[in-house]
Amino acid sequence: MEHTWRWFGPQDAVSLREIRQAGATGVVTALHDLPNGQVWPIAAIRERKQLIETAGLSWSVVESVPVHESIKKGLPERDALIASYCQTLRNLSDCGIDTVCYNFMPVLDWTRTDLAYELPDGALALRFDQVAFAAFDLYLLRRPGAEQEYGDDEKAQAARYLEALDTAARERLINTLIAGLPGAEEHYTLAQFRSVLAGYAEIDAAQLRKHLGYFLKAVIPVAESLGIRMAIHPDDPPRPLLGLPRVVSCADDIEWILDIIPSQANGITFCTGSLGVSKRNDLVAMARRFARHIHFAHLRATQSEAGDERSFHEASHLSGSVDMVGVIHALIEEERRREREGGARLPLRPDHGHHILDDQQRKTAPGYPLYGRMRGLAELRGVELAVRQLTGR
Repeated sequence: MEHTWRWFGPQDAVSLREIRQAGATGVVTALHDLPNGQVWPIAAIRERKQLIETAGLSWSVVESVPVHESIKKGLPERDALIASYCQTLRNLSDCGIDTVCYNFMPVLDWTRTDLAYELPDGALALRFDQVAFAAFDLYLLRRPGAEQEYGDDEKAQAARYLEALDTAARERLINTLIAGLPGAEEHYTLAQFRSVLAGYAEIDAAQLRKHLGYFLKAVIPVAESLGIRMAIHPDDPPRPLLGLPRVVSCADDIEWILDIIPSQANGITFCTGSLGVSKRNDLVAMARRFARHIHFAHLRATQSEAGDERSFHEASHLSGSVDMVGVIHALIEEERRREREGGARLPLRPDHGHHILDDQQRKTAPGYPLYGRMRGLAELRGVELAVRQLTGR
């Protein structure tokens, strides 16, 4: 498999030189400075690609070409925005880039309540605490209708949690949830966030799925004609949040996406960390079931916390609740099939990582440290090599 690394561009605290030394051969990046909905100019794509190739690496995957909120909401301007999206795909293809990761999560990208949760060994991890999230939703955001979604015990726990937070801790919780994480499409204030959520008040899961289908029917034929593989990323966490619907959370959701427009260009980013949070998702079975449409793999593990599986923290890559050996075995089997029958490369990246060692002194994006991800990549490469040797190659 192709070992890749996410890079946020020239401003990233982790350099291309360090990425190469960490053992990656491919880079996963995007033109993050361009507004959502704007066509990516060929000149800008070529400039970024040249920078990567000069460092001895390849631009393996685009993550992401963001899907504009107006497309997700099905607003009248969506056709013009989809046309711009397709033009960006044409420009990427002209530059030799053939894999695009994207998501269809309304408003928020991946969501956490703590960006520096200290583990017993002193490493810092990302965490989602359901009680903290309820405290934000009920008493800081004060989202209309939120009180109907929580039980009395949960409301009481959230109130006690909030009472224990000082002003700085409350601001930190707000900023963590809505000020924007790596890869997030927008940054919000509380007032802006309430307004944005109100825009989805009449959109349920069925309607969002309809809008996703509209997008796919317009974009996938263009991608197919260009030889581009579209890889939708699962919801993170894989369940509704803040009254927002989620439609890429389980095997049935993925099956629907692949069936709505059958094409090899229509595929998934197999993210074990996102899907693995839900106990209903059998990751090894899903990796085998959807193998032919896995265009990109994000490999990491999460650990559900006692008492409420909705609360979890990100574990080291080979621990937690993910059968990483089984997943990698399934991916290797698919790669061997592609080698026999003809098929595209299978890039993977170590998704997120603990902040360890000098990471805690270096200012890097939450979840994207140097040494924590280097450790994760080394572990994943070790498992891959062992599985290959034990299974014949």
